[in-house]
Amino acid sequence: MIISRTPLRVSFCGGGTDIDEFSLSESSGGRVVSTAINKYVYVTMNRRFDDRIRISYSSMEDVDSVSHIQHGLVREAMRLTGIESGVEITTIADIPGRGTGLGSSSSVTVGLLNAMHSFQGRNPSKEQLAEEACKIEIEIMGAPIGRQDQYAASFGGINSIRFGERGVSVEPIEIENDLASRVSSNFTLVFTGMTRSASKVLSEESEDELDKNSRMRVIREHADKAAIMFQNGDLDSIGDLLNETWNAKRGLSSLITNQSIDELHGRVMSSGAKGAKLLGAGNGGFLLVYGDDGLREDLQIELGPEYRMFPLEIDFSGSVIIHGNS
Repeated sequence: MIISRTPLRVSFCGGGTDIDEFSLSESSGGRVVSTAINKYVYVTMNRRFDDRIRISYSSMEDVDSVSHIQHGLVREAMRLTGIESGVEITTIADIPGRGTGLGSSSSVTVGLLNAMHSFQGRNPSKEQLAEEACKIEIEIMGAPIGRQDQYAASFGGINSIRFGERGVSVEPIEIENDLASRVSSNFTLVFTGMTRSASKVLSEESEDELDKNSRMRVIREHADKAAIMFQNGDLDSIGDLLNETWNAKRGLSSLITNQSIDELHGRVMSSGAKGAKLLGAGNGGFLLVYGDDGLREDLQIELGPEYRMFPLEIDFSGSVIIHGNS
């Protein structure tokens, strides 16, 4: 049996500039500062006694060929890695469901590829996993998404990731244990209670392309600033930057926010937060909140038990095989 473990991710600044439409058209390319977190997707693979294929996720499939698999990510990962039959595959996650803004679909894809390569006796690099995940999601399945999630899930840690005509480059941001502890103490993830389709949000046509492009360039500049702030250990400035990023992002599309999210954001800020923004494409998922020690307890009191929240804790490993014996 093979078991892979792949982290979800949180993007601090630069989200959206990793989409090819932007990164390949701008001379400076795109840039994202993000971190992998200690919430994971697990993929198990086991050899069957027969030649059928059984897949268990939110649904269950039992088919006789790869072409009959409904789960697109599993189907294309099997095709890419050369697995044709005789396997049982299960995916489970610490935070189930899609549309959370934590890059879960890409984490599933990276985790599937890692498990399947290991099942075949191969040891792919982190770069290979990310590139193959991008190929499946963007090129084969045509998802209108960017390339940051696949690299964050593969590499782990806090990274500055650049996107452009020369491809993708990952620049790790080295931090001391003290700063990692401060990140956990001061950043909180608050679930809005809503999920959405990232593809639907990202596919919406902009009514004002000039305004959209201007906002995207501002978001790109925020990533430049965030990389320096992390290197200097200046978390307070990153907290302030979250507000600027959210103000730029929420004007990109009418689908990014709604009345409920705006009201929740207001309650979070009035509880003492120094900065907050919605993660992912928008219109649901998690808010990333920054504030002083003790803010998390104040937020829980203000919002009540119906709002789930937890500290942002960094994963430094990326996608790994935690059990392997094919």
